[in-house]
Amino acid sequence: MKSLKNIVPILFLAVTFLLSGCKKSLDLTPYNAFADVTAFQTPERCLLAINGVYDAAQSGDYDPLNGTAHSVRGYPFGAASIEQGEMRGEDMVNIATFYQITYQATYSTVSPNNVNMWINLYLLINKANLSIDGFKDAQAKGIITQAWETQYEGECLFLRAMAHHELLIHFARPYLDGAGNNLGVPYRDYSVSTPAGLTKVRAQPRDLVSTCYTKILVDLDSAESKLGAAVPVTVIGGALPAGVNTFRATKAAAIALKMRVKLHKGDWAGVIAEGNKLIPTVINPLSPSSVVSPIGGWALTALPNGPFVSNTSTENMFSIKNDALDNTGVNAALAQMFGPNVPGRGLVAIAPPIYNLPAWRCDDKRRDTAVLVGTSPNPNQMILYGNNNANTKSFFTKKYTDYVNQSDYAPLIRYAEVLLMQAEAVARNAGAINQRAIDLLNTVRNRSLPTPAANQYVAANFVDNFALIKAILDERRIEFVAEGKRWGDIHRLALDPNFSTGGIPAKVVNGFNNNTGAYGCGSVMPTLGQLGIAYSDFRFLWPIPQDEITTNPIIKQNPGY
Repeated sequence: MKSLKNIVPILFLAVTFLLSGCKKSLDLTPYNAFADVTAFQTPERCLLAINGVYDAAQSGDYDPLNGTAHSVRGYPFGAASIEQGEMRGEDMVNIATFYQITYQATYSTVSPNNVNMWINLYLLINKANLSIDGFKDAQAKGIITQAWETQYEGECLFLRAMAHHELLIHFARPYLDGAGNNLGVPYRDYSVSTPAGLTKVRAQPRDLVSTCYTKILVDLDSAESKLGAAVPVTVIGGALPAGVNTFRATKAAAIALKMRVKLHKGDWAGVIAEGNKLIPTVINPLSPSSVVSPIGGWALTALPNGPFVSNTSTENMFSIKNDALDNTGVNAALAQMFGPNVPGRGLVAIAPPIYNLPAWRCDDKRRDTAVLVGTSPNPNQMILYGNNNANTKSFFTKKYTDYVNQSDYAPLIRYAEVLLMQAEAVARNAGAINQRAIDLLNTVRNRSLPTPAANQYVAANFVDNFALIKAILDERRIEFVAEGKRWGDIHRLALDPNFSTGGIPAKVVNGFNNNTGAYGCGSVMPTLGQLGIAYSDFRFLWPIPQDEITTNPIIKQNPGY
């Protein structure tokens, strides 16, 4: 596997590779065309550099166990964060052996998925840091304007913060365990391209979780101040790309990410303060798409499949771009992994714990019971009934449908998440049943109901505030199934006195592929043959890669590994 002995030279010499921009369809010149001394010498090369940071988020190198067949599998955010986030949870099931290590929590210090996530997140972080240095130098030399330096730096800070938070939810205990007083990860807000940088890395232990959260929020506050509601229309080197405000960071995306980070902290008032920037004071839950963000104009699409019919809909606040020429390949593309065996690969299916969830109404537009008999499927449904990898029937998501070109973007932040985060924070902060929280919940849920006026939630539906919060959390599971958010919720709620799963929840067994008697709208849950893993168990966390520990002994391993 790729050791940090090999990564260190990359960090020293990689401005050639790390700052040369996006490969394939985003190229302005060949991927490895520059030497480091020329990487920021023109405005066009500065644009190429920022494209390169996003490329590192989309398609880092994947190094398998045998170390002989490197490939692109969407690490860290191009697809892998979604796939790993689902496979660590219980709402989707691994049909074959592809994600078995993650699904069964048998990872080790050298298993490829957790190792590659760590490596590629830090390579993304370093690429962002190198670029910040380069942009500042280019601005000081008059190569780019102050406005462009500010814009690019804001984008890098956003990606740096998102990468560190992803590291925390996989490799560290949640903030609510001891108010962040556990080991987090090294927060690297400096570039590593010289021996001095390497010396700094080797002298930096794991920061506390609380320290990491403080630095993440500092980065996001700065990103918010530097970014506009939209990427500037005057683009260096050409016209504004279609959908750029979805696959490049904007002010609203930075605010939404702050909401997520503060939700993980349990800072309900902080979530509300950020959400108030993105949500109108007066909303009409019976007209979901009329609720429009004051910053950026983000809004729910009219139908629940709208964000997936169009990668760049009004709802897709931030996604990682894939296209026909630059995608994560058949071993990672979301349609391939999560789609049926033909035309996809049928490797990951929707599991009974979410399909049978009582909160998921049978007439919800996000599913269609007609698929059980194969008649009159709702064209807007989000579930497809088809063959899996074992050639038996399973339920698959229809969120990702480009099986040929594999151009489905990886959705990371949607406006629906903003509304549901705000609903949860308002409900928790109020400490009692709150109409604003109900309205926010209904705004997301109503667009999926055939008769929302008759079936939306009212205060009388909830015996207490805990029932309202549970309804919001259930709606998150339903709305974001197959989008990788399940593990983040399991992680942040691990010690919640009312809503914890107790650790890694019980699941249907790895390879589960027979739906007979197991699936049904509101049905009794089938036996979950794979037992849960307690929060106190060391396997709740991924291990730090062995090569990181060997090369950098100051980094403490997670207990148990």
